Amino acid sequence: MMNKVVQVLLYAAFAAIVGYLSLSPGYRYAEPTLASIKLSLSHAAARVEDCVKLTPQQINERAMAGEPLNECARERLPLTVELDIDGVPVLRVNATPSGLWNDGPASVYERLSIEPGMHTITARLRDTARTDGWDYEYSEQVMLESGRYFTITFRAETGGFTFR
Repeated sequence: MMNKVVQVLLYAAFAAIVGYLSLSPGYRYAEPTLASIKLSLSHAAARVEDCVKLTPQQINERAMAGEPLNECARERLPLTVELDIDGVPVLRVNATPSGLWNDGPASVYERLSIEPGMHTITARLRDTARTDGWDYEYSEQVMLESGRYFTITFRAETGGFTFR
């Protein structure tokens, strides 16, 4: 009987601790007086070396031998992402490709807090070997509200950056 009482008391104490920790301390996802900008993307940049073009005869020979039909280096270039707010650079990221052979997409996730109001946001991305200029660039004037998130994503298939 005594074991049951001790067991009930321990369960009650555990439930009280879990209940307290689920409510306190309070957690805020963002500062309520500021707007938040989230930049989130995952993109595979161009390969370090171009694929070798095979002749139709080489393709036939490889197909018959069960060999790969293309000859490409796996490694990809790093991704360069830049973000300007009202003409001021606030973020520049050089993201390395994922994967054991640096052959996967590079991922970027950044969160910035900014004063609410009307702002001009410009996002740029370079995914090729060029040394100047950008492969993708998008700029838009947006209204940022306090306590709200503004999200910037990227998909090359749909033309580049999306602001929402």
